[in-house]
Amino acid sequence: MKQSLSGTWVSLAPEIRPSKNPDGSLKPFYLSRRFVYLPENRFQLTVMNYGDPFGRVPIAKIEIEGHMTWRGEHPIAPGAQSVDFVADVAYSTTPLLQGFVDLLNKVAVAGYDKWEIGQRQSIFGKAFAPFGLIEGAHFKEYDLVYLAHEMLFWGARNVDGRGFDTEANRPTNLQIPLVRA
Repeated sequence: MKQSLSGTWVSLAPEIRPSKNPDGSLKPFYLSRRFVYLPENRFQLTVMNYGDPFGRVPIAKIEIEGHMTWRGEHPIAPGAQSVDFVADVAYSTTPLLQGFVDLLNKVAVAGYDKWEIGQRQSIFGKAFAPFGLIEGAHFKEYDLVYLAHEMLFWGARNVDGRGFDTEANRPTNLQIPLVRA
């Protein structure tokens, strides 16, 4: 699977995921993904976050680099693998909408320069409330990988907005696939 996974994969179209507001209510999270699997279990992931389902209103660009740990077979489909993604190399965000810039300048100020549209800042190893990041901790997701029909599937987000932050929250369904770039 690792050999077949090597290379660049992209979203077919803008995708939707369940997300949570600060009060716990659900909200849609629109995005597109670009994933690169590199030698030595390294990965690069670029997520474009949008304010609309058609991907016409960019909010932020999120760039993550790290390592994947292969945990063995996942029961969703023959050949599927449980994989942990750890952002232990880099993690940054670039705000692309004034409303997001205004929010960041209120809730993500300690350890950051003033947020501006189009200006990327590293959030690696720092507290970053909008994404639930804790200072000094690497972001980690307990996910799955499945290749079929020349498409790359990861796990579908939990419909209640929970992240893949524990083994118990590892996904049990497949999400919209990525295709080779």
